[in-house]
Amino acid sequence: MTIRLFNTLTKSKQDFIPIDPAHVKMYVCGPTVYNFAHVGNARPVVVFDLLARLLRHDYAKVTYARNITDIDDKIIEASQKSGVAIKDITEKYTAIYEQDMGALNTELPDLRPKATDYIPQMIHMIADLVEKGHAYESQGHVLFDVTSMEEYGQLSGRNLEDLIAGARVDVADYKKNAADFILWKPSNDDQPGWDSPWGFGRPGWHLECSCMIEDNFGPTIDIHGGGLDLIFPHHENEIAQSICSHEGAPLANYWMHNGYLTVDGEKMSKSLGNFVTVHDLLEEFPGKGEAIRLCLLSAHYRQPVDFSREGIAQAKRQLDRWYRLTDGVEATDKDIPEAFLDALRDDLNSPKAIAELNSIAKRAVEDDVAKKQLKAAARLFGLLDQKSWFEGVSENGLSAEAIEKLILERADAKKNKDFARADEIRKDLSEQGIALLDGPDGTSWERQ
Repeated sequence: MTIRLFNTLTKSKQDFIPIDPAHVKMYVCGPTVYNFAHVGNARPVVVFDLLARLLRHDYAKVTYARNITDIDDKIIEASQKSGVAIKDITEKYTAIYEQDMGALNTELPDLRPKATDYIPQMIHMIADLVEKGHAYESQGHVLFDVTSMEEYGQLSGRNLEDLIAGARVDVADYKKNAADFILWKPSNDDQPGWDSPWGFGRPGWHLECSCMIEDNFGPTIDIHGGGLDLIFPHHENEIAQSICSHEGAPLANYWMHNGYLTVDGEKMSKSLGNFVTVHDLLEEFPGKGEAIRLCLLSAHYRQPVDFSREGIAQAKRQLDRWYRLTDGVEATDKDIPEAFLDALRDDLNSPKAIAELNSIAKRAVEDDVAKKQLKAAARLFGLLDQKSWFEGVSENGLSAEAIEKLILERADAKKNKDFARADEIRKDLSEQGIALLDGPDGTSWERQ
């Protein structure tokens, strides 16, 4: 029953051993709320939702936290351009973000701390770092001195000397070292800010996660997660300020990072015209958020995933089949097959878990036990939770069970090289308005 996770810090797969088996603690970096979340932003949400579900299956108590960054230069800029108050912008897009992610059948984290609620804790940590010689004040800024920490760069594998030497020439004149990062910066009259020992200002972005973790969990948590792009400098800087503030105590024992997302094989960007928001996708595929979820989990979380509308359509057809096979079936966690759990416990191997679901689905055509297994396993995966999946779709004609049996018969005919019978079954189904769709995971179908 051991879960194994790839730890970015050690660059190796390790057995997961929680600090307290009675209470697992996980923190994942959340959104900066000033606009709609794009589909790449959804990948860590879905990945770590799946991990939280697995942890809750194996452990008695799990607390999952995901922060909301509601103070940031991008938010300030959006407010100045639109003339809308910062609070109104952040509250609007926080609500939209949580609604859109919920449509992908992700559960709300147990804790959703907002940066602006932790300003006193941030000021306290900065003062502590200054007192311990790890930070300094300069021209109204407070910066972390990276040379004060010998292990700086351990997460990303970057050498401090190279970081400093490779910096641009136009380094801010208030920095001692090119790689030093901001803990506090001054605000002018047009910018939000708070009073502090260093003047009126606001915190640097890296600081909030360290303070939220300390305040809610203590100095060290079990798992810290986020996208690959956060390894440096964000997570590297979190580690530095937390370790130096907490007398060497690690911020997290396991660091997990999901890979990048491409759209139709290309990097997503507005200039290429392939920038896709989750909000738009949910309008394009109404009620089919689970298909987007399945598409995002089709690749291993540490590998790149290529996202496409055809991928969503294919995932929908797969889900159509699973929903029909499990219609009216009642199942519990006890029905989840060990092979499926083993796949997830092996560093959240979602492609292998999906292969197991397809294998179970093949047996479920004629096996009621397999139907329960499919329902239970898929629900742990965050699927088959909708009661209205086929809403608005006519299901007249051949029953789903009859179609699945004909598909099974066709597969046997092809295996036995009886291609005439296989073609006859396809033709008969087509005449009854049933289109067969052959794919790498088997044959799905849809009514025309």
